[in-house]
Amino acid sequence: MPVVHEGGCLCGDVRYRTIAEPVRVTICHCTFCQRLTGSAHLVEPIFRRNDVLILGGDPKTYEHRSDSSGKRVTLNFCGRCATTIYLELERFSDILGLCGGTFDDPNWFDRSKDRCRHIFTRSAQKGVILPPDLDLYEEHALQLDGTPNQPTILAHALIVSPRKRRS
Repeated sequence: MPVVHEGGCLCGDVRYRTIAEPVRVTICHCTFCQRLTGSAHLVEPIFRRNDVLILGGDPKTYEHRSDSSGKRVTLNFCGRCATTIYLELERFSDILGLCGGTFDDPNWFDRSKDRCRHIFTRSAQKGVILPPDLDLYEEHALQLDGTPNQPTILAHALIVSPRKRRS
């Protein structure tokens, strides 16, 4: 039985439906995602490309080169209200990263330790709380050659404090 959830942009011109659970949920603290969201991080449920159907509207795109990988990241957004709906990643062409807040019910997907990870925590804004029992990565979870990076797992939550500036 498929797991069906829908979402879309602020004005309703672009709508989508997912027909499966996310492969995982990534919370990204990189500075690109901070600018993209205008917030401290991006909540990004990751889906297989075939599990996301665009129901209405034709998203506009903006291409960006990742500072860390040099690969293309394509933002898909509504041309009318500018809501970013999903990301396409050249590095991972078989998946789509949906912007979690665009779901009609943004709380439906699982953020437990077996399904969720935080990446680029080295860029986390001060005051952000990094949770215990989840995989935390200072950079991406995978190196450019596909080798997994080693996560940090906290026993207790950690509030990110201001970074000392190097001269």
